[in-house]
Amino acid sequence: MSVPPGYDKFAHEPFAVTVDLAVLTVAEGVLHVLLVERGQEPYAGHWALPGGFLHPDESAETAARRELAEETGLSDLSGLHLEQLRTYSEPDRDPRMRVVSVAFAALLPDPPEPHGGSDAAEARWVPYDKAGPLAFDHDRILADAHERVGAKLEYTCLATAFCPPEFTLGELQQVYESVWGTALDRPNFRRKVLATAGFVEAVPGAARLTGGRGKPAALYRAGPATTLHPPLLRPSPEGRPA
Repeated sequence: MSVPPGYDKFAHEPFAVTVDLAVLTVAEGVLHVLLVERGQEPYAGHWALPGGFLHPDESAETAARRELAEETGLSDLSGLHLEQLRTYSEPDRDPRMRVVSVAFAALLPDPPEPHGGSDAAEARWVPYDKAGPLAFDHDRILADAHERVGAKLEYTCLATAFCPPEFTLGELQQVYESVWGTALDRPNFRRKVLATAGFVEAVPGAARLTGGRGKPAALYRAGPATTLHPPLLRPSPEGRPA
């Protein structure tokens, strides 16, 4: 696209655009976030969310996937659920220059072990409640992503994005409990999930031993539904079960 006649593209102060990713997973019943140790200034040696500068020839989502692979070594992102969170544009959020960040919330089931790359000295999964303080305004981005995901679990089928292709209802319940930070009543949770049309589908004849003396647990896969009717609400502050 050519510049219109008479338009001065240098009339406005230049600024950079970056992407930042709050990548969440559930491991051993605990919510984890993927962090990188910055290898360069500013904030060298500090932990941060994966991310980096947008190239002139790529979209924000393309940049997000590229930066995630480069900084963490996670090359197989086929199971990644990625959605745009919001834009962060406070003038002083980056000490280098004016930087506007397009942030993403991402969910990754059964993730491999990451390793640092590009300008990240190290990468690791960290329990959500032990993450921080982080560089830049990444504590805020992470908190916003956590709140977004927690809210969407109530009225969408997003929880299955945390699970492998085949999962037990106990593993699905762990997703809700780890994100919401509260225990759920097992029979009540099971009843609500199975009563919601299209939420999950049974895998015929498939079961998995889950420990203990009980019989193997039936396996399920994500169903065709995208929203929950009725919603699966988190417990109230008074402690009533969902």
